[in-house]
Amino acid sequence: MIATCVYVFVKKDQLDNFIKASRQNHLASVKEPGNFRFDVLQMADDPTCFLLYEAYETEAAAAAHKDTAHYKIWRETVADWMDKPRNGVKYNILCPMDK
Repeated sequence: MIATCVYVFVKKDQLDNFIKASRQNHLASVKEPGNFRFDVLQMADDPTCFLLYEAYETEAAAAAHKDTAHYKIWRETVADWMDKPRNGVKYNILCPMDK
């Protein structure tokens, strides 16, 4: 199992738009085969900072996410709303191992 934490910094005037677009991406992503979690988190003390937590059963399932129409729409839609390029960091899931 793998997880990716995607760190996103959004322009203040695009917060509502980013949240709306990310919610749509979330709703479709959680239905993907091999998806365990797809969380959209907003930092409590800095609303311009977001963390997307994506957990997939396999590398292949995670890679397939980037080929979905909803991901491609999200990526293009939010590109100009970011204050700087997003940064995705991959992790291996050690616990829980109940999946």
